[in-house]
Amino acid sequence: MRKTLLITGSRKGLGRFLAESFLDRGWRVWGCSRSEPGWARDGYRHFSCDVADSGAVRSMVRQAEKESGGLYALVNNAGIASMNAMLLTPSATARRIMETNALGTFNLMQEVAKGMCRRKEGRVVNVSSIAAALDLEGEALYAASKSAVESLTRVAAREFGGHGVTVNAVGPTAIDTDLVRGVPDEKLRQLMERQAIPRAGQPEDLLNAVEFFLRPESDFISGQVLYLGGVT
Repeated sequence: MRKTLLITGSRKGLGRFLAESFLDRGWRVWGCSRSEPGWARDGYRHFSCDVADSGAVRSMVRQAEKESGGLYALVNNAGIASMNAMLLTPSATARRIMETNALGTFNLMQEVAKGMCRRKEGRVVNVSSIAAALDLEGEALYAASKSAVESLTRVAAREFGGHGVTVNAVGPTAIDTDLVRGVPDEKLRQLMERQAIPRAGQPEDLLNAVEFFLRPESDFISGQVLYLGGVT
């Protein structure tokens, strides 16, 4: 029986790349975003859902559990950013970032882990960012939201570990997506200089890390944050 994976933020960008990559590898993939995707494939099921809406998430997960027979893995990829100085960041923007990135991750973990813990099997991978590790200027709320994701990862790993569920996080460096295309070239150059491997990330780099955490052999690895690019 093929295992089923739920990926948030799968309408475009890295979420779509991950979804299609796991479809190519024989997984059944469920995805979600606030709006409908412009793509479709056999084996893929999409939900329109705002991850910050706990009621909508609960309804989606219940339906996904029923239709799939049980979700084996969750990748919390959905996230938004707004590069701005702290003194100039509108409160509405700050609230939206925290609700999507931090609360959205919590909502999905809370609902999906119920079935995983009951079945004594499951994998959760949260997408963080090197912004949390490097305290990047101009990204105060984004970095704070991803720091919250990492804290949620560590706490959930402890709470779910006795039920056969692992929880880990991946912190990518800048990858060419809508999230970073508005970042000035000079800012990106400075970021690369702070990495042990001075290049931009590729979608395949993230896929490799996610696949590692999802492997059956990774059942003794939990509560970890893996930064890409040699960031420490």
